[in-house]
Parts: sequence; structure tokens; C-alpha cells
Amino acid sequence: MAKTEIVLHGTALSGHAHRVELLLRMLGLAYRFVDAPAGVRQSEEFRKLNPIGQIPVIEDGDLVLADSNAILVYLAKRYAPGSTWLPEDAVGAARVQRWLSIAAGEIRFGPGNARLIAQFKVPGDATACAAIAGRVLKFMDGHLSGRNWLAAENPTIADLACYSYVAHAPEGGVRLESYPTLRAWLARVEALPHFKPMPASPIPQVA
Repeated sequence: MAKTEIVLHGTALSGHAHRVELLLRMLGLAYRFVDAPAGVRQSEEFRKLNPIGQIPVIEDGDLVLADSNAILVYLAKRYAPGSTWLPEDAVGAARVQRWLSIAAGEIRFGPGNARLIAQFKVPGDATACAAIAGRVLKFMDGHLSGRNWLAAENPTIADLACYSYVAHAPEGGVRLESYPTLRAWLARVEALPHFKPMPASPIPQVA
């Protein structure tokens, strides 16, 4: 367990921050959430934590660490060594890493960016994002056929990394009705102990 309270800098509507908060909760770690909207991230104080001004960032004692997937790896190794959240064997670790890469790649640039464009008016190509989303969601739906979790027979940080932006894909106009095994996986993640949902964005979303 953490000797001191971990500080998590993020925003409530950030899927990157949400995945970190999920693991903190599931590991039973004491933490304090500090809101860091865009204006705060431009401040000199925040840039001392992360010079490129992105969230999430954690402070754990003297350690300051940015990047959501790096934080997931750190928390699993530091506070749950040998647990099933991050396998120790080469094959298991590689399978988790593959999904962390997909979370940072296709999921971010597909459903993640589609949501940013629709909900927060961030400039971008909504059609291209929808196409990326369709490809990765179809792939995930097929991958999950006959299995419960993405990288192992149990939940891992891979599932937490991929969950938030997939679950909120409808906020970007990306429908999930065609992906039944994917939706069943979302429900399994949501049934994990200490799960906390990410708030819905205020703009109406598709069904």
C-alpha cells in the first residue's frame, strides 16, 4: 500500500485519467484527484510536473510521472508486484503491451478523437476517426469472441487502458450496437470491484 497519498492530476472527462483512477481504486490505494483543465495545464506550476502539458500526471512521494499507460505499469509493478494486473512472464507482458499500444493508437485516434471532435469541438477529421474506430472496434469484437478479457484469462491493465474511450464511443457518434461481444466485455469491466464510471459528456450522445 502507498505510504503517502498519491496525487492524480487530471479531469473528470479524460479517459486517460479515468483509466489511472480505475487502477488506483482497484488496488485500494489512497489518492487525491486534482482537477487540471486546459488553462491549468498551461501554467508554469503544472509545466514543472509535465513540460508538455498533458494529463494525467501522478505524484507519489518524490516521484512525478506522466503518461497514463506508463502510470498503469508503474502502479501495477510498485503496488501489486506479481499480481495478475500485469503478468511477469514474457508472453503475458507482451500481450498486455500490445493492448496498451492499441489504446494509445487506434483507440485514441478512433473513438477517442471522434469524441473530442463531437463533444469539445477539437479540430479534426471526424470521418477519418469514425473509420479508424470502426476497424478497431470490429477487431476487438472478434478478438473477444470466446474470451472474457483482452490480454489474459483475467482482467489486466490492458482492459482498463482500453475501456474508457470505447465505452464512451457513442459520444463521438460511434455506435456500439454491432459489437455484442465488445459490449459484454464493457459490462464485465463495469462489474469489477470498486469500478467508477467516467461521467458522460454534456452533449447528447447516440444510442
